[in-house]
Amino acid sequence: MAALLLLLLILLPRAICKTPIVKCHIHDPHTPLHQYHQKGDLILGGLASHSIIVSSSIAFSEKPPPTLLEELNVVPKNYQHILPLQFAVKEINENPQLLPNVTLGFRIYDSYFNAKWTSHATMLLISTLKTFVPNYICDIKKGLIAIIGGLDPQTSLHVATILDIYKVPQMAPKETRQYKGILSLLLHFRWIWIGILTFSDENAERFVVPLFSQSGICFAFIERSDKLTYVTEINNLFNQLAKIHDKVIDSKANVVLFYGESYTLEYFRWLPYLSELEQSSNKPKGKVWIMTAQVELTSFVYQRTWDTEILHGVLSFTTHSNDPPGFCQFVQSKTPSSPKGDGFILDFWQQAFGCVFPNRVVGSVRGDICTGQEKLENLPGPYFEMRMTSHSYNIYNAVYAVAHALHAMFTSRVKQRPVMISGGMKFQNQPLWQLHHFLRGISFNNSAGDKVSLDQNREILAGFDITNWIVSSNQSFQRVKVGRVDSLAPPQQALTINEGAIKWHIWFNQTQPKSLCTESCHPGFCIKVKEGEAFCCYDCIPCPEGKISDKDDMNDCYECEDEKYPNKHRNICIPKSATFLSFEEPLGLSLACSALFFAFITALVLEIFVKHRDTPVVKANNRDLTYALLISLLLCFLSALLFIGYPDKVTCLLRQTVFGIIFSVAVSCVLAKTITVVLAFIATKPGSRMRKWVGKGLANSIVLSCSLIQAVICTVWLVISPPFPYADMKSVAEEIVLECNEGTVTFFYCVLGYMGFLALVSFTVAFLARKLPDSFNEAKFITFSMLVFCSVWLSFVPAYMSSKGKYMVAVEIFSILASSAGLLGCIFSPKCYTILLRPELNNREHLIRRKY
Repeated sequence: MAALLLLLLILLPRAICKTPIVKCHIHDPHTPLHQYHQKGDLILGGLASHSIIVSSSIAFSEKPPPTLLEELNVVPKNYQHILPLQFAVKEINENPQLLPNVTLGFRIYDSYFNAKWTSHATMLLISTLKTFVPNYICDIKKGLIAIIGGLDPQTSLHVATILDIYKVPQMAPKETRQYKGILSLLLHFRWIWIGILTFSDENAERFVVPLFSQSGICFAFIERSDKLTYVTEINNLFNQLAKIHDKVIDSKANVVLFYGESYTLEYFRWLPYLSELEQSSNKPKGKVWIMTAQVELTSFVYQRTWDTEILHGVLSFTTHSNDPPGFCQFVQSKTPSSPKGDGFILDFWQQAFGCVFPNRVVGSVRGDICTGQEKLENLPGPYFEMRMTSHSYNIYNAVYAVAHALHAMFTSRVKQRPVMISGGMKFQNQPLWQLHHFLRGISFNNSAGDKVSLDQNREILAGFDITNWIVSSNQSFQRVKVGRVDSLAPPQQALTINEGAIKWHIWFNQTQPKSLCTESCHPGFCIKVKEGEAFCCYDCIPCPEGKISDKDDMNDCYECEDEKYPNKHRNICIPKSATFLSFEEPLGLSLACSALFFAFITALVLEIFVKHRDTPVVKANNRDLTYALLISLLLCFLSALLFIGYPDKVTCLLRQTVFGIIFSVAVSCVLAKTITVVLAFIATKPGSRMRKWVGKGLANSIVLSCSLIQAVICTVWLVISPPFPYADMKSVAEEIVLECNEGTVTFFYCVLGYMGFLALVSFTVAFLARKLPDSFNEAKFITFSMLVFCSVWLSFVPAYMSSKGKYMVAVEIFSILASSAGLLGCIFSPKCYTILLRPELNNREHLIRRKY
């Protein structure tokens, strides 16, 4: 039976109190409670004739070191945890609907935070209470049913060491829900550069660090303070705390996660008094302290007058709590004049109010005399709170959970085989370990109006309250609920926070604190991680050209969509405007006017030559070639207009091919004229066989054959990969360029290359014939025209390749106009000069006169 009962003892506290079972010290049921001091964790229990024993651990301070006065190392607030258990048991026993005809009792054990006494008390739990005989129970009427877990996990280890021998299963509390809630709070306020301060516990590093790091939280420091074991270590502890505090204050991290046991806040309050930095500073630097649910607001007696500024602005995670009706009146009814079996109230009263009862002091009385009329509501928060704290609320709900589970189990059993004894029910030889089955999924509404539920793993389905600790100038203390974490809600909706209700530490001047290793990289910049440092420490570099960042602290910049482009600050994308070289804009209009102007000049020159077609100057160098050359130049100027305007399918097909063929005709005419001049001078030599080649036939053949080759190239281009309208979204960042895609750029350069070949041949022949007699020789002018032509198109290639958008089209138009104007000016301006201004030179005698 003992092993079966112990099975119930251990599984319940894990589900209810979220903290392990605490240490135990023996308390004889017939000995008054006041004979025991409030030094260590307490396990509460009790016996009645037909009672069910519920043990509940209550956290009290560690036994004082022998070199310190006993009353200086006492935590009066630990008495507060006895009251909810008393209140819950009282309510249950007065409720005829819950456990009828059954009395719920409890016992209290004091452990003094000592492993030896914990082990001894654990053996008492599984043995006869009056006579300690390990592993032997003879009083089956007074069996232990359940233990309600306490505040400090280290005690559970000592208890489990004994209970594991009896195959009693243990359940460790899952703290991941609390850590996820803290993580949500950090991410909500964008506190990504934090510190961790823990007292003798590795859970923070084992669970918190990996979980937080995966979500982008960095750690400025992780400091662990050792637990005080011997009095001789107190100086070392103080030195360690001083160094830790100075490191915390000196850190750029404004948020510190404080993880510890229920009693660690007493040591935490030492930090400002041990720090050298704060003693040398008029205004100490504030921090946002985030306290975990295990940490309780407590204080040693000797810390009564200590400054509490370090506690102002603390954000504490606590399991959800509420005040049951009547609890405040129950607490107010507690007076030292009528303890009614509560032997702790006298010690608590003396320690909390700093007074003594004369009848409890041997010899002369030192200090104030306790009147018994002192008001509990006047005590500071670290000593006593009139409201039910989260730890007390856990105990209250735990007792009710045991009661409801027992009631459900008894109800199911009584239908089978109840045994009535003295008006009560005796469940002899009943497998009470089956209480676990009834704890799974249990759900009830407590008197405070809260629904208490346990899942199939006996984990309590409750969230966390986020409370803000507010300390006034008169040292009064107040808890303000500023948020909540719902563990059953989706992760994105689990946290609710009222930022306006939070009172920050005075150092922050009530502005929301920031906790960053590096100030945020604003939109337009991206993160560059510093080598060898945490990923939260970085430099901010501007986004490269063509990319933006529209949020803070972006790891990389990104390109806009094709239809958009970055603004000047590179933090937003602006829609692009469609553009092309149009006749309406100044550039397109000026090029169009230039093309028309040169076309007009060419037509005028053609008219002059037609009008003076019978003059020697016009007839001297093949009149038909001259007409063909002028017409082709006229068409060259006009072909430039195909490149201006909206690029539709027809213009895209025509512009390059028309330009290529017409220009090839023009250059072919120049080549034919050059060859005609050379052959004419050779043919004039006596006995020359070249006379038969001189004539219109050769010139026409040269023009036709050279032009035909270019026409074939253009035809193949149109068949294989014709040009087509295209919207270029990438060439120009701010614009969508509407242009003609050349299809295969190879054909485009083949067209240019062939024209360049013809021009080079013409230039070469003309250059060799440049010293022939001037009267019959226009080779000199052809040489200059071909030099201009080749220079223009050689410059065209790099200029075209380096241009973007409509400026590429403008470069090509300019090259067409410049090269055509070069041919027109160099070849025909001297002749026009002679025809119009020097007609006396335009006669046969002058032309046949030789230079030598």
